[in-house]
Amino acid sequence: MKKQTRRKFTPEFKSQVAFEAAKGQQTLSELAVRFDVNPMMISKWKTTFLQNMSAVFNKPLNTEVSNEGVDIEGLYSQIGQLKVENDFLNKVARDWGYENPNKYDSVKRCKNICAQTM
Repeated sequence: MKKQTRRKFTPEFKSQVAFEAAKGQQTLSELAVRFDVNPMMISKWKTTFLQNMSAVFNKPLNTEVSNEGVDIEGLYSQIGQLKVENDFLNKVARDWGYENPNKYDSVKRCKNICAQTM
């Protein structure tokens, strides 16, 4: 004897049934027979549908993320160049007397520069 599994409904199917229920042209019992679904499920789907209807207008129509205009190799080369520049500037800062230039935040650096110039 084969164990019966639960049926899984697609979001498209649920929205179609909920839309028909929201129209109110047929009773829940008629829709249950038509779509072969329990009337309680139709009622739950309809409630969820009506509560989340406004979300349709909040989301952008095109939800796909496109990388068509992005030059990935160019970005990687720019990252490499910035890393080299950062390493060079850290070395120069150490040569000027900063033991670890990354440990100072910008406020401390400004105070140190102001104190040296006065």
